Amino acid sequence: MRSLIVFAAAVIAAGVLVARWADRSQPIAAPPAALAAGFPEPVTNAFGSGTVILRPGNDGHFRTEARIDGRRLELIVDTGALTIALRADAARLGIHPAPRDYNVRVATANGMTRAAPVQLGIVEIGDITVRNVPALVHPDEALGVNLLGMSFLSRVRWTHERGPPLYL
Repeated sequence: MRSLIVFAAAVIAAGVLVARWADRSQPIAAPPAALAAGFPEPVTNAFGSGTVILRPGNDGHFRTEARIDGRRLELIVDTGALTIALRADAARLGIHPAPRDYNVRVATANGMTRAAPVQLGIVEIGDITVRNVPALVHPDEALGVNLLGMSFLSRVRWTHERGPPLYL
């Protein structure tokens, strides 16, 4: 378990270093409105690609509203989650796993549980779109909130330097 944590920290550190290097070539100017707490404010940089700026809430968590297969859902950014983790809110997305589908053993902050693997067609946050994103649906008692995990985050460039905000 310790080696997995060390490996994850090394991957995150490498990602931050690469992002810093890339940011030096073209800084992104964020308008003041983008720095308000709440949901992401899309910003366009010089290359025309979308950037989402997230500020932490009063609890220190980065929250965002995503469109998953066209429906809106609030998620908390969690770099420790391997996939997007959904509660029973998945039903609002048209996802209804059968009891037999909960066949993946998962360790959560609340202990061991089982989750149902699903494939999300399109996950959009601001102007950022990622297709075919793996996710897990958890029973509500196993997960307090929906999590934006590495199955999405590893497919976009993101940075977080010495405190808020978080750039996706």
